[in-house]
Amino acid sequence: MQEDSKELLIMRKKIDLAASPILYDRPFTDDCLLEDWQVRNANWWYEDGAFFGENHLPAPGVIISKKSFPGNVLMDFYGQTILPSTHDINVMWNLSWNEETNTRGMSYVAGVQGWWEGKVGIEKSPEYKVIAGVPCPWFEPGREYHIQAGSIDGHCFIFVDGKLRLEMTDPHPIDYTVHSRVGFEAYQSMIKISNFKLRQIVWQERNLSYSKEF
Repeated sequence: MQEDSKELLIMRKKIDLAASPILYDRPFTDDCLLEDWQVRNANWWYEDGAFFGENHLPAPGVIISKKSFPGNVLMDFYGQTILPSTHDINVMWNLSWNEETNTRGMSYVAGVQGWWEGKVGIEKSPEYKVIAGVPCPWFEPGREYHIQAGSIDGHCFIFVDGKLRLEMTDPHPIDYTVHSRVGFEAYQSMIKISNFKLRQIVWQERNLSYSKEF
């Protein structure tokens, strides 16, 4: 497990982790799973300090918080695929779930080694018209990664092992006063999630400019 960085830098913003209050960091246990989380369309269980998700279907198999966490939030956790599964470690925030159709409503979804071709990606559910992805040839199935993902008023990002891997801006940010749950997703995959912290993001603007080169 790597030492946490004190800040995360995205375009024109500095996220101050030390100043960002922790909203949730309850250690994963059987009681925690029962009391704090809901499972939809997959098999999720607790074992040895972690949550495990197993989903054989090409659809979201999720574990979602019972409690709402409105605002700009940061999902901070360790994740890995469980061999022979080789893809899709996915995380969600600013989330709602449609109980009538048993499908995901509004949500930002970020993931590692997904989108069928091995990409780090971010997408906006349920229409999936806002989406970005880049290849992640560095990914190793079965290896544990430190993943930090979240958004600031629609400015979405994902860090892996302290490196910014992708950011994008949503021109129509999700209303996090209405859609405010969080969770994890196995998409036709088997994954392990541990050491989860949820933070309310505190950030400052930072000026960016080029130095004169000629």
